[in-house]
Amino acid sequence: MRLRKDAKIELLLKVPLFTRCSKRELAAVAALADEVILPEGHTLIRAGAQAYSFFVLVEGTAEVSQGDRVVATLGPGDFLGELALILHRPRTATVTLTSPARLLAVSAHNFRPLLERSPQLQFKLLETLAERTLMDTGLEQ
Repeated sequence: MRLRKDAKIELLLKVPLFTRCSKRELAAVAALADEVILPEGHTLIRAGAQAYSFFVLVEGTAEVSQGDRVVATLGPGDFLGELALILHRPRTATVTLTSPARLLAVSAHNFRPLLERSPQLQFKLLETLAERTLMDTGLEQ
């Protein structure tokens, strides 16, 4: 069963990058999200590969590994790669599905035109990223 737009919006609400977004802005992002079904064992993200997509795990599980070490286990509602929508940097970890999975996928190719049309959305994402940077560096005032 395909996810309705409201269900996609609910999943996106949990992603820190989108916390400042309005319901209308989230709906625009949700409209770009494709539902994808992939098999167990599929490598969703490979360390060192260019980052072009963001994913939300709707159903299924995945392992995040760096080298030979598993550093996290993901389940429904977890997300990964949101910064790929803005930065095209090599991935820092490998993510492999440990069960069949259904995901929402948003590609930077589709997301960038939305940003170009919406300076307000650009500003909200910049605010969120700046705030996260301050918190990560301990410079928040």
